Amino acid sequence: MFQRHNRVWLSANGWQAACEKLPAAHAKELMRWAENGWPAIVRRSDADAQPDTLYLGLAPPPEPNTGLKTRIPFSVGTADIVRHEAPLVLMAAESALPSAWRSAFFSLAAEADNKKLEFRIYGSAALQAITGLSYLAASSDIDLLFYPHTHAQLQEGMALLQLYAKQLPLDGEIVFPSGRAVAWKEWAQALANPGRLRVLAKGMSSLNLVPATDLLAELEQS
Repeated sequence: MFQRHNRVWLSANGWQAACEKLPAAHAKELMRWAENGWPAIVRRSDADAQPDTLYLGLAPPPEPNTGLKTRIPFSVGTADIVRHEAPLVLMAAESALPSAWRSAFFSLAAEADNKKLEFRIYGSAALQAITGLSYLAASSDIDLLFYPHTHAQLQEGMALLQLYAKQLPLDGEIVFPSGRAVAWKEWAQALANPGRLRVLAKGMSSLNLVPATDLLAELEQS
């Protein structure tokens, strides 16, 4: 089952078919990805999603002079997917981070591992680790995905995120067992304000305000 932010490797035919639907400049970028064996990233499906189709995105590095970011959305048939994997584990991206962030990031990764909490990394830091290209700037965020399975894990993971956000520019999402995801900062604000217990949940094909209790019900009691 595919989830947003998964990494996807395509067949040669898949890359070629995607390129044929895109402007020349974007097609050129896709071919660079194909030639280097880099993955595309799963995104939310389009409103007119077709069966047996996976919706992907590719993000070249920001323009060095302007910082302008380009996003290239495209789609492929599922038959053209060679393999797919979850986002990177935290330590796979440590070497891509600026040295000023590494000590705190290492401590965060170690604490998460000791507590058996599943965290992964996506966005600019992950792309820099995957490609070796320059994505990160002083203003960049570290985008994390947190996958709790129990109420206790959710509480422990949120405590870690809030603690290390004092030292690192952390952002990202909590991914619940259904695959629906909520920005962890929004989750923290909602739980701190009982009148705002509806949160924006992102799924593979949906983007809805849902009661926080619906998401909590997906977790095991502990």
